[in-house]
Amino acid sequence: MTRNVSLYDAKTQLSALVEAAAKGEEIVICKNGVPKARLTPLPRVTRKRTPAGALKVTYIADDFDDVDPEIVKMFEGV
Repeated sequence: MTRNVSLYDAKTQLSALVEAAAKGEEIVICKNGVPKARLTPLPRVTRKRTPAGALKVTYIADDFDDVDPEIVKMFEGV
């Protein structure tokens, strides 16, 4: 299903139009009645991402993101 929308309406209803396109609707944006752009859904990603290993990180410690008391002292001036 294709819906034509004026440029003004597209600017004021962009969020709703993006949601409609994501659900499969095709929206044609027109300026002065002349089609200028098409808003269509992106294809779904069907394969799982795999890390590239560019940084060669093979292990992350369980306490990796714990607060470091020494850094807290530096910021608090204690």
